[in-house]
Amino acid sequence: MNDQTPEEEALHDLVEAALAEDLGDGDITAEATVPEDARAHGRIVLKEPGSIYGFDAAEKAFLLAGAESFERLAPEGPWQHEAPIDVALVDGPARAILAGERVALNLLCHLSGVATLTAIYLKAIEGVTGPNGELPGILDTRKTTPGLRALEKAAVASAGGRNHRMGLYDEVLIKENHAAIAGGIGKAVEQAIAAQPGKAVEVEVRDDDEIREAIEAGARRLLLDNMDPEVLAASVALARETAGEEGVELEASGGVNLSTVAAVAATGVDEISIGTLTHSAPALDLSLLVEISEVEPSDKSNAGQESPEESDSPSE
Repeated sequence: MNDQTPEEEALHDLVEAALAEDLGDGDITAEATVPEDARAHGRIVLKEPGSIYGFDAAEKAFLLAGAESFERLAPEGPWQHEAPIDVALVDGPARAILAGERVALNLLCHLSGVATLTAIYLKAIEGVTGPNGELPGILDTRKTTPGLRALEKAAVASAGGRNHRMGLYDEVLIKENHAAIAGGIGKAVEQAIAAQPGKAVEVEVRDDDEIREAIEAGARRLLLDNMDPEVLAASVALARETAGEEGVELEASGGVNLSTVAAVAATGVDEISIGTLTHSAPALDLSLLVEISEVEPSDKSNAGQESPEESDSPSE
């Protein structure tokens, strides 16, 4: 009986496929150089400050490859100021640890990079509030790596960011092309509210006329698209005035980067969506250091294997 959650099953399948892609018919280098019965102890080392995320994926990679244990030494999410520092341990057959190494590090470094960039954006708007007196949330988008969306969005959330819709199925977001096909923003909003009464309906707007049209049609969440901070501030004021007591939730999107995010936050929007968090986050630098912990007497001729081997994130 399979007692895994759907999320656990998805992670298992993802990592299993990644290992199959990497290993093929077997690790011919390890088979040639590492004794079959050699055992090893590995340390995952954080080599630069950042926010760690992805231990579940790394652990799954090592265990599916045949390692016996994986121990976490650091929390996921909070910023790690000290580096280098050991953040996880893995033990088991040496060949198994080497077989899982690249998949484990690829996922851990990438997901930690997403968490780290999210934390950097949050730091950039720390203490910035708009006319509403509140700090806006930092949102991710659907601009994710195919197959990794759930993991990347979890990485964003671990660092304090917020998740936008997971896909096309859980929230309505009317964009320019939808409105054009429907015959205008107002018609698109009315049709969406009628068709999906239990779902949130958001609409992308680009100017004052579209703001008024969307709100008058019943939209209570607007995506203010590609506006510079001055125009954005005026659009925020217009949207709130038009919505009146019913209120409206406002999201800024498009062209936001680390040099502009504080100015965008000061306009009074409720949320700022940033595709860069997932589609362009640099990998966080983590390495695996492996030491042979045990070799059978018949294999002592391989004693040269006992020196630590380092494999960092950019190399193979």
